[in-house]
Formats: sequence, C-alpha cells, structure tokens
Amino acid sequence: MAKKKNEKVVLAYSGGLDTSVILPWLKETYGYEVVAFAAELGQGSELQGIQKKAMATGAVKCIVKDLRREFVEEYLWPMLKSGAVYENGYLLGTSIARPLIAKHQVDVAHQTGAAAVTHGATGKGNDQVRFELTYMALDPTLKIIAPWKDPNFTLTSREAAVDYARKHNIPIDQSKKKIYSRDRNLWHISHEGADLEDPWNEPKENLFVISRPVSKTPNKPDYVEIGFEKGMPVKLNGLAVGGVKLIETLNEIGGLHGVGQLDLVENRLVGMKSRGVYEAPGGTILSTAHRALETLTLDRETAHYKQQVALKYAELVYYGQWFCKLREALDAFVDVTQQNVTGTVRLKLYKGQATSAGIKSPRSLYNPHLASFTMGAEYNSADANGFIRLFGLPMKVAGIVDRQNPTGTKSKAKKK
Repeated sequence: MAKKKNEKVVLAYSGGLDTSVILPWLKETYGYEVVAFAAELGQGSELQGIQKKAMATGAVKCIVKDLRREFVEEYLWPMLKSGAVYENGYLLGTSIARPLIAKHQVDVAHQTGAAAVTHGATGKGNDQVRFELTYMALDPTLKIIAPWKDPNFTLTSREAAVDYARKHNIPIDQSKKKIYSRDRNLWHISHEGADLEDPWNEPKENLFVISRPVSKTPNKPDYVEIGFEKGMPVKLNGLAVGGVKLIETLNEIGGLHGVGQLDLVENRLVGMKSRGVYEAPGGTILSTAHRALETLTLDRETAHYKQQVALKYAELVYYGQWFCKLREALDAFVDVTQQNVTGTVRLKLYKGQATSAGIKSPRSLYNPHLASFTMGAEYNSADANGFIRLFGLPMKVAGIVDRQNPTGTKSKAKKK
C-alpha cells in the first residue's frame, strides 16, 4: 500500500498496548495523519495523560469524549431490561461498549474530514466485528483499516508490541511478565491472556482490580435496596440517583464483597473458544435485582417468552449487531414487558454472592391468598379436575396407544 500523505484516519485509541503501537505504526508505515479518539466510559485513571501521550506518539489531534451518561442510559439500561446474558454468565461489558465507541468514532471522522477509521482489535477476536459492523452501518463510505489483518503488520504478539514500544520510546504499563489484556468500563473489567490462556490455571488473587478475592471479603454482609421504575434502576437505598453514580457506588460496595467475579470459557463469534475472567460487581447486583423484580411483575407467558428474547438479544450484542433493525424491534418488545416492572429489591452481598433478600412492587402479580396452602374462596380446587383432564388429553391418548401396542411397532400379519 502506498503512503497516504495528508489522508486522515481516526483511531479508536485507549492508550493501552495495542493502540499505543498502532498509532505510530500507521504514521510510519503509510503516512496517515492519525486522529486519536478516546471514549471515557468509566476506566478510572486509565485516561490520565492520554492526550499528551497520543500527541507525543504522533497523533495530529486527540479527542476525548465523556460518554458515561450515554453509555448508561442508551446502552446499558436497554440491555439490562432485556435480560441479556451471554452463555449463562457474561454480562457483555466489552461487547456493549464497542458500538458506542465506534458510533462516536464515525462522528469524529465526519467532523475532522477523515477518510478512514481504524481500531486495534486483533484478527482473532470479537471486537474487530463489533467495530467494523458499526462503521458499515453508520457510514459505509468510510474506509476501514485493520492493522492486525494487514500483511505488513508484524507486531502480531503482545511481546512484539512491547519491544516495538520500547524501541520507539512509547510509554506503556505492560511488561512481558505481566501482560494481561484488560478492558474496563463502568459495567465491568475483563482479563485475558498470559497464564489465563490455560483453563487449568486458577486466576491469581492479585488479578482482580475492582473487587476483592472472595477469601479477603468481610465476614459480615451488606444489604442494598434498588428501586426500579419501568425496568430502569432509579434509586439506591431509597434515594434517587443517576445511572453513572449508581453503578459506581454498587461497584464499590459489591467489589468489597467479591460480587460479580466470573471465570468463563466462551464461544467467540469467530469460531474459537477463549477464556476470560470478568469482574462486574455493579452489573451483577443490578441484573440480579432486575430478574428478581420480574418474578413478581411479569405473567408466565411473557416471562417465558422474554427468556427466549434475552438469548437473542445477548447474541446481537455479543456479535456487534447493535445497529440493526432486529435489536430495535426487540427493544420495542422489551419496553412493553417493562411497563409493570416497578418496585424495590433488597439484596444481600456476602462472600462473592448477590442474593435477593426481599422484593416488593405496587404492580405485583403475587397474591398471597392464592399462593397460600390454605384453601379459600379465591381458588376452587374442583376446577382443577376438568383442567387436568383437558391439559393431559394428548398424553392420555398416547398412553392408550402405547398400551395397545407395547413395542411401538405394528404386529406382523399371520402367514396364510
């Protein structure tokens, strides 16, 4: 590929190892003018000095946007209401953030007159799909540059990237001895690579960043109360609180008790299995509370069908298909189901677990008189006779047939 003098490209820039070396590589290899874009999604101190670092590394401009409120209100809350969980555990913290980052990256490309967008995702991971599907959905005219899939890109291991950074005097936090790949935002932090690549290895206690190892958690539980309105969490311990502050507070309390730690071997979209360790204290607390409240407020048919929708919703998020019509249609369905999901859930946080310790709702479908073992006027037991006869009729007919033909095969005709 020839040098692209004066052609601008917008890089999704985190300041981590991969994007720290990709920025100068794009400039050095192809002559691009690189605009670094960083999204503040609750990474803690990770963005400190990022503009200075990007400019020192060769960027022509570095733009940082605080997207925490948009992240919570337009991405996390819809996903929370849907009940989406990937493969029985993963709360999709990285997956849900990528479309938001890519959306604003496209906006920056428009604002700066850039002809291309680029990312630091590898050719083996899911993030490449999430970024690139969003680019295609929001502006298919933009050129997509993926260095890890470029034949001229030789930094195909984290060790090689560390060597490149040292050679070019690029400041990085990683070393070859501690070389986990991490992604952090309000909803979670993920850990991959190094000793975690062997599923036989137990996560080390010093791996955890926003939560304590369960062995070091308090011996006394904490209780929190989450108030919901139409499926959205709006109160903490009876006081109204914004979404960003709510998650930050629950991360602190839940992290103290080791809540939300997950060790998962998952099936990547690209076809391979990968192992990751996740910390999601706040997300786990909110998901647990939301599910508990739905047990009171959703009727059986809606609850069961919503479970099926949640599986599909999780796949759409995991696969990077946020900006598709199906996700919008599922949101419309979910919003209808959440009209009565209003109430309060009390949770007990103890030794790595967040468990429901009480639920109440003004829209509760739970009737203690009906649920009681004591028979009353609300429920006529005799009605169950006809119901069971009709409900079981297909099974009864099948049973009659099986008795008449025990082997399940037609009897052979007698020979004449």
